Amino acid sequence: MTDTTITEGPTKVAARKAFGEVETELRDLSRWMYENPELGYEEFEASERLSSFLGRNGFDVTYPSHGLDTAFEATAGTSGPRVVICCEYDALPEVGHACGHNIIATSAVGAGVALAPLAEELGIRVTVLGTPAEEGGGGKVELIEAGAFEDAAASMMVHPGPYDELDPSFQACQHYDVEFFGKDSHAAFAPEEGINALDAFVQAYVNISTLRQAMVDDDRIHCKVTRGGDAVNVVPSHTKSEWLIRSGSVERLAELIPKVKACFEGAAIATGCRFEWHETAHPYESMRNNDVMTDLYAANSEAIGRPMPTHAEQGGGSGSSDMGNVSQIVPSIHPMLGMDCGDAVNHQPEFADRTVEPGGESALRDGALGMAYTVIDMAEQDVWDRLGA
Repeated sequence: MTDTTITEGPTKVAARKAFGEVETELRDLSRWMYENPELGYEEFEASERLSSFLGRNGFDVTYPSHGLDTAFEATAGTSGPRVVICCEYDALPEVGHACGHNIIATSAVGAGVALAPLAEELGIRVTVLGTPAEEGGGGKVELIEAGAFEDAAASMMVHPGPYDELDPSFQACQHYDVEFFGKDSHAAFAPEEGINALDAFVQAYVNISTLRQAMVDDDRIHCKVTRGGDAVNVVPSHTKSEWLIRSGSVERLAELIPKVKACFEGAAIATGCRFEWHETAHPYESMRNNDVMTDLYAANSEAIGRPMPTHAEQGGGSGSSDMGNVSQIVPSIHPMLGMDCGDAVNHQPEFADRTVEPGGESALRDGALGMAYTVIDMAEQDVWDRLGA
């Protein structure tokens, strides 16, 4: 049975001391990332600064790694079970670090630095894995395919949010590009000679709005129009849009996708257009929170002054993450840490601002220590055989 009676013994005291020695630097690094956001697969400066920081603090670093220009792998310890702490650092277009990946990155580095001098004593290997392009690219999926998690005993990360949540329930999702092809014509002189691809898009959108009546609670469909025509006086012959389809499980997503595709097929038939759709990113799977790790993190977080409500208790929303893919093959956790951000939520500019205010700094510290203390308990209680798949 896992012991969740938490005391701050000498190993945790040493971890807290090691983190405290770099906390100010990590706050500064988080602010630098906030001021200098980089998009997925383009995080050259952030990945270099993060990996260099780890190299100066007891880690053997490979950068770049696993065939990705902005991925890195930093490891401390020479033998024993390997714990992978995932470090995200990509930003969003227009709103920068409005998902708080500057907090994710610096808390991961902080946890690693806290654990590095203890790895040999604990009999573990600690890897901080730099994982680019979570926001739609699926960097962790590519890292899985490249073997980055092959011998991992466990994996973890934390993520800032508007409130604390111990065990978020992320949705499976798939991205698509959809194009309709029609025929140009003069919009006033000879509209009957054209085939309107914008009409096809509008019809498809209406079809999907109708489909929503038959969707279950955790189904989600979002879109962005990227091309709606070229001139107001020309019947548009080409439209393009991006779509994101989500559901609570891979199995339910597999049921939903053909229904969405039928909405596009029907619109094409109704308007005389041709349509194409293409997967544009790696599928994301739903999140499996490991029970043993979740219990240990909850106890440690409460001990450092941040009690964590569960997803069922919190009753909040959901999203998607390629950490879900990791959790399907490696025992994992992904707690969400509130930042005292008022009415702001993820993907809003105001949320990005909160990451460099006191609430964000608290999330950085609590996330780093919560993860480090959890790894210490996992090692000292020798839970590895109890984690399961």
